[in-house]
Amino acid sequence: MQVLYPRCAGLDVHKDTVVACVRCVTASKAHEVRTFGTTTRELLELSDWLESFGCTHVAMEATGVYWKPVWHLLEAQFELVLANAQHIRNVPGRKTDVNDAMWVADLLAHGLIRNSFVPPAQIQELRDLTRTRKQLVREISQHSLRIQKVLETANIKVASVLSDVLCLSGRAMLAAIIDGEDDPERLADLAKGKARNKRAELIEALRGHMTAHHRTLLKLHLDLIAALETALEQVDAAVGKALAPISYAVDLLKTIPGISDVVAHVIVAEIGADMSRFPTAGHLVSWAGLCPRNDESAGKRRSTRVRKSGTWLKTTLVTAAWAAARKKDCYLRSQFLRLKARRGPKKAILAVAASILTAAYYMLRDGVEYRDLGHDHFDRLDKTKVINRLVRRLGQLGCEVQIKHAA
Repeated sequence: MQVLYPRCAGLDVHKDTVVACVRCVTASKAHEVRTFGTTTRELLELSDWLESFGCTHVAMEATGVYWKPVWHLLEAQFELVLANAQHIRNVPGRKTDVNDAMWVADLLAHGLIRNSFVPPAQIQELRDLTRTRKQLVREISQHSLRIQKVLETANIKVASVLSDVLCLSGRAMLAAIIDGEDDPERLADLAKGKARNKRAELIEALRGHMTAHHRTLLKLHLDLIAALETALEQVDAAVGKALAPISYAVDLLKTIPGISDVVAHVIVAEIGADMSRFPTAGHLVSWAGLCPRNDESAGKRRSTRVRKSGTWLKTTLVTAAWAAARKKDCYLRSQFLRLKARRGPKKAILAVAASILTAAYYMLRDGVEYRDLGHDHFDRLDKTKVINRLVRRLGQLGCEVQIKHAA
């Protein structure tokens, strides 16, 4: 097999150690292995050691977050390759740290490692912010559920009357309950807006057995939610600053049906604004895990399930796809309904998510806004097929149809 990189290295990265293997074809000893620590001083020693052998390329596995400091210290001196650990597994029963480093070096020398997508530092920082925002929103919803649990324990049925216990009316009632108010009528008078129309239901729902223990738990969760909401505002402000240089990309993506500000931020943070990293839209869709896997043997297709991938982008696109599928008179809704009838809602919504990501690829690559194909795209695509299907259906209903084309 042809050797593409005669002087390269493979790294087996762990939390406290990095096992490095240098592979030199022209040297008397083909492999040199050495173990380094993960402190900054020892990583600089690793860089000097690799440079002393004249290494041009260095490969490592994507193990948690431990590869990131190694990557940042070596990227200025070497051509780095980040490998998916599932793609470069060694032969079972021969796994040691030294063998793993040697195996990675051998694969790299022959060009058998597919490089993973590592976005620029600016996009990495934006990605950290958007992911942190999602985690904060998730924690707020968890504390909201815990508040509902405390209320149900005290037989307060506010959640059955109000759609959100953390709305303006719900927060006012919770604050009064924490302060010691027990009268259901006074609590119901705190309702605001349309919730006032449910005063009789609220009075019955607010009759319960609230103890000091319940009030302590409610205050604890409300204070945590307030702190999380403050942190969420800070993250949103940081995201706005990080997106300022590439705000055009967000404006383009928001023209797609179902794409809100938050969804556009997540898409830009996960794939960046430069589409040159992905040769085609199909490569991007495959990287996001929104296309069927290849699982064929003996000429038979065994599975069409989508492959596993990072959930940050996929879940956001699926959420946007559900929003687009509810928008009337658009291509994405027509695509969803067309596929839902044949393949079911789950596969249909994944197809819509893949279509959104495909559109985003071309929009970011060419710098153009979204142009909808129209809700009647499939009818226009094959008009004869639609006519025959409708005539056949009318025949099944007992009608005789004579086709006459309009002038």
